[in-house]
Amino acid sequence: MKLNWSIKMKILFSPSETKFKGGETKKINKNSFLFPELFEERIKVVNLYQTFIDNASNEELEKLFGTKKEDIINYYKGNLLEKEIMKVIERYDGVAFDYLKYSTLKNIEKAYIDENVIIFSNLMGPILAGDMGIPDYKLKQNEKIGDFELEKFYNEKFSKALDDYLKDDDVIDLRAGFYEKFYKINKPYTTMKFIKDGKVVSHWAKAYRGIILRLLAQNNIQSIDELMNMEIDNLSIEEIKKQKLQTEIIYNIIK
Repeated sequence: MKLNWSIKMKILFSPSETKFKGGETKKINKNSFLFPELFEERIKVVNLYQTFIDNASNEELEKLFGTKKEDIINYYKGNLLEKEIMKVIERYDGVAFDYLKYSTLKNIEKAYIDENVIIFSNLMGPILAGDMGIPDYKLKQNEKIGDFELEKFYNEKFSKALDDYLKDDDVIDLRAGFYEKFYKINKPYTTMKFIKDGKVVSHWAKAYRGIILRLLAQNNIQSIDELMNMEIDNLSIEEIKKQKLQTEIIYNIIK
C-alpha cells in the first residue's frame, strides 16, 4: 500500500541482532533495496562476508556471529544469497521491534513506516523498512569481517546518496550510537534520549524507540513541529538541547 500524500519526514533506525527466520524463496536483486544504483557495493560486502564464513575457523565464526552455540553457527554458515528473504521491517526481532508491534498496525500506518524509516543494517547498509527483502544473516554489532570495517565502507559509499535522499525532509534519528558511524547527518535533525531516575537504561531506551516509531505512524506525524505536540504516555520532556545541527529531546520516563 502506498501513501497518498507526500510525507516530509524520515526516521533513521537501528537493526537488531536477533531476527525471524523464514521468508519467501526469492533472490535479492538491484531493485530489492533503496539506492539500486549502489546495489553492487552492497553485493561486494555480502560476497566478502560469505567468503569469510566459508574459510573461517570455528573460533572466528564464534566471534563474527557472537555465539558459541554449534547449531546456530552451523545454520548461519550456509550460503546467504540462497536464503529466503523477508520484508526488512518484518525480519528484525529485537526490543525496539517488539514495542513497535508492526504486525498490529493498520495498513496505512505500516505504509508510513515502510516508506519513511531507514534501517541501518550492519551488513547490508541503509535500507528502507519496506524493502523486499533481506535474508536472515548473523553479524554481531561492531564486528569486522576480518579487517574490513563495515561502518567505514558504508559511510564512504552511501553518504552522498543519503544526503540527497534526505535533503528536503525533516529527520528524526532514533539510531543507537554505533550506527551513527554508518552515516553522519549533514543537515538539522532531531534525536532523543530516554532517562529513568537520571540514568539511561538500555532496555527502556530501545523500547521507547519502538514506541515512538509506532506513535509517529499512528499519528501520521509529518514534521518536527507535529512531533513536539505529540503526547506520549509515561514520558515527559526533561530538557531540549541544541548543538550545531542536532536538537536532542531528553525524555524522562515517569512510570
